[in-house]
Amino acid sequence: MNTSDFYYDLPAELIAQTPIEPRNASRLMVLDRISGKIEHKIFSQLEEFLNEGDCLILNDTRVIPARIYGVKKETGAVVEFLLLNQNENNVWECLCKPGKRAKIGTEFVFGDGLVDCEVVDITEDGNRKIRFNCDSKEIYNILDKIGKMPLPPYITQELKNGERYQTVYSRELGSAAAPTAGLHFTKEMLDDLKNKGINIGYVTLHVGLGTFRPVKVDDVTKHKMHTEHYHISKETADLINETKRNGKRVISVGTTSTRTLESVATKNGCICEDEDDTSIFIYPGYEFKCIDGLITNFHLPESTLIMLVSAFAGYDNTMNAYKTAVDEKYRFFSFGDAMLIL
Repeated sequence: MNTSDFYYDLPAELIAQTPIEPRNASRLMVLDRISGKIEHKIFSQLEEFLNEGDCLILNDTRVIPARIYGVKKETGAVVEFLLLNQNENNVWECLCKPGKRAKIGTEFVFGDGLVDCEVVDITEDGNRKIRFNCDSKEIYNILDKIGKMPLPPYITQELKNGERYQTVYSRELGSAAAPTAGLHFTKEMLDDLKNKGINIGYVTLHVGLGTFRPVKVDDVTKHKMHTEHYHISKETADLINETKRNGKRVISVGTTSTRTLESVATKNGCICEDEDDTSIFIYPGYEFKCIDGLITNFHLPESTLIMLVSAFAGYDNTMNAYKTAVDEKYRFFSFGDAMLIL
């Protein structure tokens, strides 16, 4: 398949700039992947499509305030750093703008002297690796003081409450972007689902900005996927396996949860406790090994995310659903509406 096969025309006014209140008041498109039938609901009505014994798998990663501004010690020039992931100790891979000011050996200071760093390496794709000169556990406290939430570039309005770019169940620090399908849940809604016999399990996948990078090759199969770190506990693995044994459904909340589950199943031949890095690329033709349903937002044209959705829902169903969403003026991307695929 060609990357251009996943293009759709999206009016700019449909890109959601602010989150809706309350969280579960967003719209929910329900897509039957067998028949292609579409229903229009509200996210708070999700339970209508879930059965007792089904389980939802959520990504509990928490976004760090990863956008920081450093001053070059030699010249005083300001450089923007976007932290992507922590490699080891206090070495982080990051994007720099302008990158030409961040050569190997260059030192920067942040927060009026609160912390400084040195550029120690440059990756093949031009990212920088920097080493902070503080205790590795202290860096998160420092980021809370000097960092800003790394909202995607298509969101141009300032977010007044940073917690609205976090899920209500976020707890494991490490993401450069939110697992946005989970933004629609409230704590009360999760409690209600549990009380009605819907089981909840958690995985952790720290979302990298590679998620949002455009596919630059014409042939989809030639695209090189980014790498992200994941963890699935024994408790969650046991829940999934029990759900399957009981003939119930495993419904993944978001493409990141999906990539975690499918990575574990592909690597091990089953769902089990595991921690590793994954660069799994899911596009049409992929045979799913774990999930039976998917909750997801509406994604960018020609992105790896819409390709994943197409692999699960079917290409024609997906592109028709996106056309319908545009016609019905759904809200798109991170703060936009949701889709349930069963």
